[in-house]
Amino acid sequence: MDYVGLDVHKDAVEAAVIDEAGKLRRRVRFPCTREELVRFAKRYLGPNARVALEATSHTWSIVEVLRPLAAEIVVSNPLRTRAIADAKVKTDKVDALVLAQLLRADYLPRVWQPDQATQGRRRLTNRRASLVADRTRVKNRIHAVLHQRLIHPMVNELFGTKGRAWLATLELDGAGRAALDSELRLLGQLESELSRLDEELAVDGYDEPRVRLLMTLPGVDVAVAQTLLAALGDIQRFRSPDHAASYLGLVPSTYQSGDPEHVYHGRITKQGKGQARWMLVQAAQHVGNHPGPLGNFFRRLAKRKNRNVAVVATARKLVTIAYHMLKNNEPYRYAVPRSTDTKLARMRVKATGERRRTGLPKGQPRPKAYGSGVRTRTVPALDTIYEREGLPPIAPLADGELRMLRQQKVLKHVAQTSRPQRLPRRAAAPARPEAAGAPASSLRSARPASARQAPATTRRAKSTQAPSPGRRST
Repeated sequence: MDYVGLDVHKDAVEAAVIDEAGKLRRRVRFPCTREELVRFAKRYLGPNARVALEATSHTWSIVEVLRPLAAEIVVSNPLRTRAIADAKVKTDKVDALVLAQLLRADYLPRVWQPDQATQGRRRLTNRRASLVADRTRVKNRIHAVLHQRLIHPMVNELFGTKGRAWLATLELDGAGRAALDSELRLLGQLESELSRLDEELAVDGYDEPRVRLLMTLPGVDVAVAQTLLAALGDIQRFRSPDHAASYLGLVPSTYQSGDPEHVYHGRITKQGKGQARWMLVQAAQHVGNHPGPLGNFFRRLAKRKNRNVAVVATARKLVTIAYHMLKNNEPYRYAVPRSTDTKLARMRVKATGERRRTGLPKGQPRPKAYGSGVRTRTVPALDTIYEREGLPPIAPLADGELRMLRQQKVLKHVAQTSRPQRLPRRAAAPARPEAAGAPASSLRSARPASARQAPATTRRAKSTQAPSPGRRST
């Protein structure tokens, strides 16, 4: 058996081949191209060759080329490899030889090798994260153009419809106008690319049942579900939900030395996929108003500790719940039916263009709620939504789970999810009469009779009193 270590760079690959006794047989350096990789593999590899290389940005393309031409391809974690085999002398030849020796001794810390679907999902989500970062930079530059000229935005949302209309009519000097128009054009291009990429993620997610499962979690949309699934890959490779949370860097750091009773737990480790961790934290920001047990967990923790601590803890809780959902192939049983139905329907529309699966025929007006002029919408039960979207049914609640729900006082929410509900299509706050431009007579008629009579009595009482000194009576 031959052991081959590859020190991979952007333009070249340094290879070291050793035998079972650890004796160096040959060194080879060649350009990092597909043709040269195939030529090297056909000459030096074979059924009796094992290859080791470190994880880099293009490692998986190299693995894809070499896998059919070698007995085994091992990808190592560069951080742990450096900790095991650190040396004062570091060259490409030394690194390649160290990889081969560690592989021969079976000391090489391995990383999981994703399949083709997971690799494609990672490329899409990484591209989306890059576009979002570019969009944020462009928005910050637009704010800088205004700040340099001491201009404060006159609208709450600068990049909404009203904000962009205000930016288009804003009077600026020549250089400022040119810079602002350039940034606005760039912002439009980035948003257009993001929209196309979101459609691709929706098409891919609609065909992937695991994405639809994860979207039943509160705060998790297509982008968050795809990013989490791209980071985790096959859920069976994790022994427990704590292992999955540790892989994403959402567990506290631990330090203990000497006395085993004194253990220090600090901030989260932030190891692993930072993009997935950031998306989970953003999703956890929306859990505070959730009426189920997850929202109750967030609110209870936010009362005792800092809000940021509650957000990070909720992000880890999301990973734990997602682990069990993927492991047991079961959707989230405490989801809000209306928002869940909306999320899944939006993904379906982006992926297939199919807008209606149930409801009234197109063109027929919806009925109004009895006794009011508010148009309503019937939200199906959660089981009905899951069945309609091709998701597995919800398992019956265990006795211990019912006791937990009763203790957290969320049993009413769980009962509401099991039956259809008729809700307003748009929950708008009632307009104040004076805000709507109502005349004064309507304001008086809108008040109770007792309230309308009290001011008149007060005026009559005041008219009988003598004017105060120094004040002219009218």
